[in-house]
Amino acid sequence: SNNEEIIEIFKNTKTIAIAGLSPNEDKASNMVAKYLKNAGFKIVPIYPKEDTILGEKVYRSLEEIPFKIDMVDVFRKPDAIAAIVDSCIKRGDIDTVWTQLGLVNNAAANKAEEAGMKVVQNKCTKIEHANLF
Repeated sequence: SNNEEIIEIFKNTKTIAIAGLSPNEDKASNMVAKYLKNAGFKIVPIYPKEDTILGEKVYRSLEEIPFKIDMVDVFRKPDAIAAIVDSCIKRGDIDTVWTQLGLVNNAAANKAEEAGMKVVQNKCTKIEHANLF
């Protein structure tokens, strides 16, 4: 994905579900989510434990979130990405699937693109946003 595409994605994104948002402040997912929240995005934590993280209600899955999600930012192992993409396709309202640095699943990425979603792999939302805005 080139910079123009990424700028376009950020401009069209208001709500970001963060798959694997840890409550631990030392974890990358927490630092990135905090940055995105401070940058004005609505963040929606998806995590198996906790009721709130960074002051936001935690959901156990993408399926449970009762409002429109523009982007899913993935902090889960590559083998979890396929199931997340399937959930995105099932919802039908996700515009972008973004996998963080070090995370690549090309089969899942192709499936998401075929379903009409934009895909960014192996990049950090915080670093990209900070560089471009």
